[in-house]
Amino acid sequence: MKKALLPTFAALGILALVAAFVFVYVTAKNADTDTASTSSDSSELASAVASDSNYVDDVGSDAVTIVEFLDFECGACGQFYPYVEALREVYDGDINYVVRYFPLPSHLNSMDAAIAAEAAAQQGEFEAMYHRLFETQGAWAGGTPPQTDAFRALAVELGLDMDAYDAAVADPATQARVEADFDAGVELGVNSTPTFFVNDEYIETSRLENLPEAVDAAVKG
Repeated sequence: MKKALLPTFAALGILALVAAFVFVYVTAKNADTDTASTSSDSSELASAVASDSNYVDDVGSDAVTIVEFLDFECGACGQFYPYVEALREVYDGDINYVVRYFPLPSHLNSMDAAIAAEAAAQQGEFEAMYHRLFETQGAWAGGTPPQTDAFRALAVELGLDMDAYDAAVADPATQARVEADFDAGVELGVNSTPTFFVNDEYIETSRLENLPEAVDAAVKG
C-alpha cells in the first residue's frame, strides 16, 4: 500500500504554505494577462495526452495518467516542482506522468527553455533537462533574453550530442512541436501554469491538496 501523500506535504510545513500562496497568486496573475479565450467545456474536446507527449513516468495505458501543462520560467511551476516530485515518488509504478509545454508570452525565456527541453527529448533526455531547468530556474528566469547559452550549458552538462542539440534548437520543427502543445492546451481550456489533468479531467489546484487527492482517488478508483 502506498504511503499517504498528504502527510508528506504537511511535513514540509511553511514551504508548502508558501508554495500554495505563490501558486494561487501567479495563476491569478497569468489568468488576467496571458490567457486564451476558451469555452467552459473545452476539456471535452480532446485528450490531454498526445501521441508524441513526453512522459517522465510511463507504466502503461491502463494506469492513471497525470498531465501537467507547464512553463519552465513560471515561478508557480518552479514552486510546484518539488510537490510533483513527491507525488511521483509516492505513486511510483502506479501512474503515468506527462509533461506538456505551455510557454506564456509574458515569460520571455520560456519558449527557448521549452525548445531546449524538446531538443533534449530528441536524444531521450527530456526528464534530465526537465529537472535541470527547474533546478536552475532562479539563475536564468527573468534574465535578459535570450538565455540560450545557459540552456546550452545544461545540455553540455547532461552530456548531450551537441551537434544534434544545436541542430534541433535551430530547426523550426522543434519550436513547432512546442507550439503544438500550447495550441492543444488552449483547446483544452488551459490558460495558466501549471495546469493539471488526471485521466483527462481538469483538476482545480487552488488548494495544494487538490492534486494529490485527485490522484489518490483515481488510483484507488
